[in-house]
Amino acid sequence: MWDGTGADETGRLIAGRYRLVERIGRGGMGTVWQAEDRVLGRHVAVKKLHLPPRLDDFERARLFERTRREARSAARIAHPNVVVVHDVVDDEGLPCIIMEHVRAPALDEVLKKNGPLSAPEAARVGVGMVAALRAAHAAEVLHRDVKPGNVLLGADGRVVLTDFGIAVVADTSTLTRTGELVGSMDFLSPERLRGRDPDPASDLWALGATLYQAVQGYPPFRRNTPYETAYAIAFDSFEPPLGAQALAPIIEELLAKDPADRPTAPDVERRLRAAADTTLVQNVGHLRPRLTDPAPAAPPTGAAPPSGPPGPPGAGRVRGRRVARWAAVATVVALLAVGGTYLALHEKSRNRDADRPAAAKPSTSAERSPTPGPAVAPQGYHMVEEEQFGVSFPVPDGWSRKVLPDENEGIAYIDPAGMVSLRISALDFASTDPLQRWKDDETASVEEGKLPGYSRIRMQSTAYQGMPAAIWEFTWQGRTREFRAQDLGFGKPGGTEYAIYLSAPSADWDRPKAVFEQVRNGFRIDADAP
Repeated sequence: MWDGTGADETGRLIAGRYRLVERIGRGGMGTVWQAEDRVLGRHVAVKKLHLPPRLDDFERARLFERTRREARSAARIAHPNVVVVHDVVDDEGLPCIIMEHVRAPALDEVLKKNGPLSAPEAARVGVGMVAALRAAHAAEVLHRDVKPGNVLLGADGRVVLTDFGIAVVADTSTLTRTGELVGSMDFLSPERLRGRDPDPASDLWALGATLYQAVQGYPPFRRNTPYETAYAIAFDSFEPPLGAQALAPIIEELLAKDPADRPTAPDVERRLRAAADTTLVQNVGHLRPRLTDPAPAAPPTGAAPPSGPPGPPGAGRVRGRRVARWAAVATVVALLAVGGTYLALHEKSRNRDADRPAAAKPSTSAERSPTPGPAVAPQGYHMVEEEQFGVSFPVPDGWSRKVLPDENEGIAYIDPAGMVSLRISALDFASTDPLQRWKDDETASVEEGKLPGYSRIRMQSTAYQGMPAAIWEFTWQGRTREFRAQDLGFGKPGGTEYAIYLSAPSADWDRPKAVFEQVRNGFRIDADAP
């Protein structure tokens, strides 16, 4: 009997009909062979089930039933972007699925070999994926393991979603025991980590994670251990992908923590088709605005301006630590420990570096720390150190330092004309939700009249140097002109909260915006800072 070890079985005949020619893939559930159908004279793919060790009779029967169900589920989907299932046969007591043989590499293999895709090409791949998911969901089939390794890219442009090996028909989901996580950790949605039943929105979250890896080279929430990855998926924001361009807002919405906040599959397909047709996309930088955010409204006239260079809203108000989510963390940890899931995740963690393209490998824990290394000031700047905050950063030559009256407002650097203000602040106890902090500050600042003619440009979660962060950009009306500001808040929950704030007249925003980017890129935190 074949023992699932992946031993060489070339030439072996399956079910008296399918001769194994070459092993072409191996995953968590089975090994895939190219085979010859001796009856119809065609090449097919044969997926043979793996047997985890020490399975009892019940577990074995349940695993067999899941594989048989895979074939029945996939056979219900007739779509060019879904691999065709021809048959299911037994081989010495083990079920084997006979499928269409698609001569194409998987997306993860392409990423390893060639690096990330361009945004339009990733959008084209996404169109095929979401079309396949729409067809599957219409047949009441959930995939539950959408990831780059299950997306085949044909030379003729065909995109095929394959391996419904852990797919579940909606009315038979009880075959997966309560608390058992089935799927690849990097692509498990937050609700599944919390123990909720998967639904079509869960597949769409995995689509978003796959698109992120397609343009960035690695998954959006990958950390050093499975537990850290699970926590990041459930609670953390992700760093905006540099190469996403027009895909950035689509990916952001697909990766929403709440399934109700994700777009529908038809909407995703429509927007991906538009992005795939894009030939010229403006690169808006590392921190991308949500393209759906409202444009700045025309500010009213005659409003009283703030005195001196405009300061950050909410300055002087100490922001306290929010309640930690330990109960939810405990739920995640408990789920990971059930049903032998931890062993599978541990194996995936050990092999994670082998699955990642070298050019796009995410940083190690040391590299992801708030101290990425010494910074060199760009031309026209010089490095300054604020010892009381434990930080250093570049400042344009000729700018003057100003100690602000309220210590919570931090330190300001003002340009020679007195119109552009850069402020750096540090407060105890960073918020666990930087985005909510900005929302609270926005509400208070508007209600207190600190921002006459206020208009939000963007407010969104992000990540900065491996820490949770949020970016807020807005305009308001001064005495004689409109001002614009960016405020980036970040910090490890429970540690120090930092903010980089820059304001300047809106009419001359491009030049000070470049200053903000230089400060952001060169900002360093001392290794012994809390």
